[in-house]
Amino acid sequence: MGKSGDMLPFLAMVLVQIGYAGMNITSKMAMESGMKPLILVAYRQIFATIATFPVALYLERKTRPKITLRVLVQIFFCSITGVTGNQVLYFIGLQNSSPTIACALTNLLPAVTFLLAAIFRQEAVGIKKPSGQAKVVGTIVCVVGAMVLSFYHGHTIGIGQSKIHWAYAQNITNHGPNSTHSNFFLGPFLIMAAAVSWAAWFIIQTKMSETFAAPYTSTLLMCLMGSIQCGAIALISDHKLSDWSLSSPLRFISALYAGVVASALAFCLMSWAMQRKGPLYVSVFSPLLLVVVAIFSWTLLEEKLYTGTFMGSALVIIGLYGVLWGKDKEMNEKVEEQEEKEVKLKPRHRVKSDTNEDIESRLPRGGGGGGEASSSNGSTRPISP
Repeated sequence: MGKSGDMLPFLAMVLVQIGYAGMNITSKMAMESGMKPLILVAYRQIFATIATFPVALYLERKTRPKITLRVLVQIFFCSITGVTGNQVLYFIGLQNSSPTIACALTNLLPAVTFLLAAIFRQEAVGIKKPSGQAKVVGTIVCVVGAMVLSFYHGHTIGIGQSKIHWAYAQNITNHGPNSTHSNFFLGPFLIMAAAVSWAAWFIIQTKMSETFAAPYTSTLLMCLMGSIQCGAIALISDHKLSDWSLSSPLRFISALYAGVVASALAFCLMSWAMQRKGPLYVSVFSPLLLVVVAIFSWTLLEEKLYTGTFMGSALVIIGLYGVLWGKDKEMNEKVEEQEEKEVKLKPRHRVKSDTNEDIESRLPRGGGGGGEASSSNGSTRPISP
């Protein structure tokens, strides 16, 4: 695979993690200001459906495969795991914890995805090969780095204060009506459950993409089903029209950003990358989210950076590089194996051709009919059977 073929999925996944980092901060601020998490999730899917519709309609109008009942069932399960289950659990968990803890526990995703992908034979472990060892060790290092970044602080790094300070965001976080609402047992538990649900979506989406290679259309249908599911859950839990109001600029921007960037764009890019690189490749970028959130929090909210932040970030990057190296080596090994098979088949074909040519050369040649050959005195004699 060429350099552009490797670089494009890499850049797409980095962009997805930057988008998720912004969503974590804006969504937490919206919930701190009083917005209910289930309502935010419902609006997120509605905006995602609206944003994805023209993209899927235009880009896949000629290449879209037939939408069968089996595809619709697979998309339904994708919406249950990747949209409703993942996002409802995650946003309620985020409300009961902090963006840093939420991002840290999301980094269980590569380990869970690797386990499920190995069980369903979508990812070859190959522990005896260097590529398999790199993937396993890199995944473990990513998770360890995320835990270090989350639960170990150490000394403050003396890099000074950021010149960019978002006073409005800090004021909302400190004085919002829900700023003290947290449950440090329920929150982490729900976020871990969301990671398992998200990993299940990676497996189902990868399987579906084998027969329905239309990432934008599948994202559109998944977000549409998710809108119905999340909207019904939110309506059952909250009937007040005032809670559904988007008159607040913060609520509107948070819902719009979450829908367009963190759902429509993210799902399209992840589905596209999974078709080319597999579920583990996509999931292993999730630890990068914690690094980006730490940078955003220092830049915008004046949070301090600690030695634990630096050490954890370094481990995340090293582990991510290890997995990417392992995946690249694994793909090269597959290409080499395929070339070796082709080389082995060519000599056999050549030997068979040489044998045929040798037999043809031994047959007597003459200008007579098919059943006779010319003799030395010009007469003809029958060919012995």
